[in-house]
Amino acid sequence: QVRLVESGGGLVQAGGSLRLSCAASGSISSSSAMGWYRQAPGKQREFVARIMSDLSTNYADFVKGRFFIARDNAKNTVDLQMNGLKPEDTAVYYCIAVQIGLVYWGQGTQVTVSS
Repeated sequence: QVRLVESGGGLVQAGGSLRLSCAASGSISSSSAMGWYRQAPGKQREFVARIMSDLSTNYADFVKGRFFIARDNAKNTVDLQMNGLKPEDTAVYYCIAVQIGLVYWGQGTQVTVSS
């Protein structure tokens, strides 16, 4: 079993920055893929970014150049640095881990960007 706990959300003005962190515990492996999704009110959950075990990364087009994902396998953490935040980035951000075909989700952390 894998447990994911997010932190770092909050309220920020447009143009500001936030850093989200996800701490994984339990039987997490460095071979897992980890990433972030988000869900805005009234919308479906959508992919934001992911980082593979070889540290390769992928980003949704709407965050490219603004958000950056990184992981520390020694600490079992994955961070999402969010810069140039926009009101449309307001959402609950969820950490995800995929390991041996199983998908694990965190409880989410709220990010609110005011205009």
